[in-house]
Amino acid sequence: MKTIYRMMMFVCVGIAAAYMTACDKNDDCSLDLTGNCMIEELSLDNYEGTIDLATRSIVVRLPEGHDASRMTVTSLKISDGAKADIAQGQVLNMESAQAIRVSMGDLYMDWNLSILHDEAKILSFVVNDIYTGVINEDDKTITVYVPGSVDVKTIVPTIEVSTNATISPLSGVATDFSEPVTYTVTNNTAKNEYVVTVHAIGKPKALFVGAASDMSKLDIEAQTACSWMLANVPESMYASFADVQSEQIDLSECKIIWWHYHKDGGVDGHDAFVANAPEALAATNQLRTFRENGGALFLTRYATNLPSFIGVTGDDEWTTPNNCWGQNEDGAELCGGPWTFRIFDGQNGHPLWQNLIAGDNAQEVYCTDAGYHITNSTAQYHIGTDWGGYDDHAAWEARTGGKILGVGGDGAVVAWEYPATDGKGGIICIGSGCYDWYSYTYEAGYQENYHRNIAIITQNAFNYLTK
Repeated sequence: MKTIYRMMMFVCVGIAAAYMTACDKNDDCSLDLTGNCMIEELSLDNYEGTIDLATRSIVVRLPEGHDASRMTVTSLKISDGAKADIAQGQVLNMESAQAIRVSMGDLYMDWNLSILHDEAKILSFVVNDIYTGVINEDDKTITVYVPGSVDVKTIVPTIEVSTNATISPLSGVATDFSEPVTYTVTNNTAKNEYVVTVHAIGKPKALFVGAASDMSKLDIEAQTACSWMLANVPESMYASFADVQSEQIDLSECKIIWWHYHKDGGVDGHDAFVANAPEALAATNQLRTFRENGGALFLTRYATNLPSFIGVTGDDEWTTPNNCWGQNEDGAELCGGPWTFRIFDGQNGHPLWQNLIAGDNAQEVYCTDAGYHITNSTAQYHIGTDWGGYDDHAAWEARTGGKILGVGGDGAVVAWEYPATDGKGGIICIGSGCYDWYSYTYEAGYQENYHRNIAIITQNAFNYLTK
């Protein structure tokens, strides 16, 4: 039987006093300022709410997965003689909090009604304060990749779980991960088990790089991209530029390095890149050597500046993208429909564009869906005689040594390639603002469709560059 929470009566004395002191013996004070405006009991679908007088809030806890879109007010008790703007038997959409007003005479009190599912999830799993696990919520598995030098028998995990949940084994306890370990998360009516597997990789086949010391400290855009790679590219792991520079990572078997560089507000041009990416520039000798030894690079968003600093475009560092901008992640632009860019003439057969989810125009690459929020972070090359140094597409290819793969609506170069040659690895660059991994929220009715092309393009790039 559920516990019924009852509240002691509360008299709105302060409000009444304020009105009363405003009246003198010659005034006609006709306001009714007596009575109570309390919610003493409330339940939804027979789940009793917890009432907090201090915050004037009611929270109804629900089993995990309980549908909150149509919940019936199954009990409601308020102060004698008071009125509420909801009634017993009324159906509420509790997917968002509801405001309730209780009034008596000329007094009223506003309450906040919300629900809290008994969620029992592992939200993050980081080992030795460095290596972040990839959580597969569907399969309830967590995979962690660590360097081969890490002793997997004495790993210490730091685990974040759902509000009010508990976990066993405990977070912060040294654990032997030489075999998979099962973690049990419980929260009232909810319970889930996760199987955690730690893979020690002596020589990674693929690397995601960034300025952060570990993956968990990446911005959410880059972190989402990195999580995809760890879950989909075998024997891949994250490493910082400092790790690469100090040669802490053995790259002798690494086939590809991916850098997806996001910065709120954008990185606009050569000088801005120099100022904002010192960690990457400090590792340019190692990155240059990696490519000269046959390693491939996949560079997306503002990382597309890098080729000019590792000798790919000759000695001209000023061949960095000349038309760059971006928005902040928490104020990202709403897509009213699919965002696209165009496959460059003659490049429809390029492996990068294979097996995409097609839209109405076969020449367009469809990247987002209606209801997705996008920062439109762009690092492209403006083409034209008006400014920028590239009169036409042929002039761009001649100066940079690149091969155009995709263009924007105005002809700007948004996807390009530096082909593998003379034993050096190939490079794919995507600077289109349509190439986006993370939406901070989704509008009602959002359905993932074209956005899946981001992962398909990325997998195509890995397959092509490492073939």
